[in-house]
Amino acid sequence: MTIIKLMNATYRQTKILNTLIEDYIKLAKPISSQLLLKRHNFGLSPATIRNELQELTSIGYLNQPHISSGRVPTDKGYRFFVNDFLESNFKDYDKEFFKDFKKMYHFLSGNDNILKFTHEIAQSLARTSESFSVVYLKEAEFFWKEGWQEVFQEPEFKNSELIFRFVKMMDNFEKEIESISLGNLLLKVYIGRESPFARSQDFSIIVSKCHFPNDIQGFLCILGPKRMAYKKNINLLNSLAKTLESL
Repeated sequence: MTIIKLMNATYRQTKILNTLIEDYIKLAKPISSQLLLKRHNFGLSPATIRNELQELTSIGYLNQPHISSGRVPTDKGYRFFVNDFLESNFKDYDKEFFKDFKKMYHFLSGNDNILKFTHEIAQSLARTSESFSVVYLKEAEFFWKEGWQEVFQEPEFKNSELIFRFVKMMDNFEKEIESISLGNLLLKVYIGRESPFARSQDFSIIVSKCHFPNDIQGFLCILGPKRMAYKKNINLLNSLAKTLESL
């Protein structure tokens, strides 16, 4: 996978930025320098941490919603975080999780049951990622959605306007999913305004190519707020795609 470097970050800046984003994804609140120092041992002085956070903010990787509050990632910050992860080696997701898929496939084998199998995949993806999941079969133009309950439990959706935007974005996504072009990539992450889909500026979308049994091609997708568990979900989709291809 070809990754474009966004900045010549120092090792220290990369570590601080990635750690702050991990904390923000986990805690769902702005992260201050005090909280970073309380949760992690950087071996750096409080003044150095504050200076690095100010620098990362000034070049657009972090945002400070209020002067007295901590910082949150911008789209540019999330992109750096995701790119940095994609340059590392993917880890296979829990192997026990995929054994269930293999058992399920052998139980539901045959063309008549491929839709039932697809439904099970979408449900399992939604439960495991705690996000919204889509499974799309190209030839059949079949689109299965699961995870409304899971995704709307995220604190971002306390804002009813964001619920409205997500529903509208999903309408556009369903209509335009065939326009997705990954080129030579097996997996792609769209963050905010990078997405080609209307009304998606508040959300992130992870799309993976997939070869289903019986030589059926399609996509596996995870969608949710930009504050999503990127590492977990990327590994999940990558491992699931490999598992399905091996059936």
